[in-house]
Amino acid sequence: MQAFLILSALFVLLFSGIPVGLTLTAMGTVLFLLKGIPLAGIPEEFLGSFNSFILLAVPIFLLTSNILLRAGVAKDLFDAVQRWVGDIRGGVAVSTIISCGIFAAISGSSVAVAAMIGTVAIPEMTRRGYDPRFVMGTLAAGATLGILIPPSIPLIVYASVTEQSTASMFLAGVGPGILLIIAFLVYCVVKSYLGGAPSTNDADKSSGSLLRTSLKAFPTIAIAFTMIGGIYAGVFTPTESAAVGLVMTLIYVMAFRRSLGLAELHNALFTAGATTANLLLIIGGANVFGKAILLYRIPFEISIWISENIATAGIFILVVVVLLLVLGLFLEGIAMILIVLPVLLPSLSSHGIDPIWFGIFFVIMIELALITPPVGMNLFVIQSVAKADLSEVIYGVIPYALIMIGLVALIYFFPQIVLYIPFARY
Repeated sequence: MQAFLILSALFVLLFSGIPVGLTLTAMGTVLFLLKGIPLAGIPEEFLGSFNSFILLAVPIFLLTSNILLRAGVAKDLFDAVQRWVGDIRGGVAVSTIISCGIFAAISGSSVAVAAMIGTVAIPEMTRRGYDPRFVMGTLAAGATLGILIPPSIPLIVYASVTEQSTASMFLAGVGPGILLIIAFLVYCVVKSYLGGAPSTNDADKSSGSLLRTSLKAFPTIAIAFTMIGGIYAGVFTPTESAAVGLVMTLIYVMAFRRSLGLAELHNALFTAGATTANLLLIIGGANVFGKAILLYRIPFEISIWISENIATAGIFILVVVVLLLVLGLFLEGIAMILIVLPVLLPSLSSHGIDPIWFGIFFVIMIELALITPPVGMNLFVIQSVAKADLSEVIYGVIPYALIMIGLVALIYFFPQIVLYIPFARY
């Protein structure tokens, strides 16, 4: 009963519109007071949650994605991919998914990928006569690859909370990420032949154009492969990979491409700093709230209830799917990880669920949350970029949401899709 009242109060505050970080901090503080525990330790708990080498990668990835957004790099990559696949019916949609996958390997942010590729791909697809719902759905769903394909900010936060290796989490996302890209591409081609795309295209496939556009896109692809390849080869940690990617990006856009001035760099720094501050407020508040609910034994009570009432891992995963789908309607991804994960973690071992596998499963469910109304962030980013009706974006993402649910089922029955690469590395 006590656990029910505390969690009910938490969700009432969250759904009332109070910022997540403030809600968690306030709830944790009140729970400490009710237990008669001095509040002097709360600032230490709050600030101590930031003292992590793993979390240092978060502001670096955010800064990199903001620099790429303001430097206009997306058009070079999109044009190059389009030249290579332009002869395929629906080639612009295919180019969009591939470009989202490549930028996902640099930025780690779904919203950043949506903004970067959306500003280039939406006008191009609209000009060529693509079905508007197909256009919006492809962009909104393709951008979710930003938090599954490494590097990924939610995977960094998950690794920090569960004390798993960030490199292992990143590598575990490679297999499902590639599989999801392939599934999206297949759907794009099939949908195009069913009327989603025009039967003709005007892509320039001359050898000169191919060479020129490919050379323009090469630095972006090189940055992505350097970051992922360096992690896989053990040359640098994920945090060092983020720093390497940032330095390479700055050199490329300021020294070679010369598309980023000091004013744009200042704006990128300010935006990345503001977003980082918001994330750290959530992380600090979640740490205070997490320590408070330990005093009330809520995670242990829920774990005991789960072990006594949920007999199999399959039913447990099904319950978590429903829980995350519901919470995803109202909460953003990082908040879902920080609120739900500490409660569910004790139950993983009793059901024989690998925490690395569970992290990838969790992130796929967060991807679904990003494209489900009423607060799916990608829906609003694409609506803003395209100046379209929100209902068109929602209808467009339904097939992609079903594909993601299918991927969840696939990795459940074939967990090696997730676990083979990280375990093969060691």
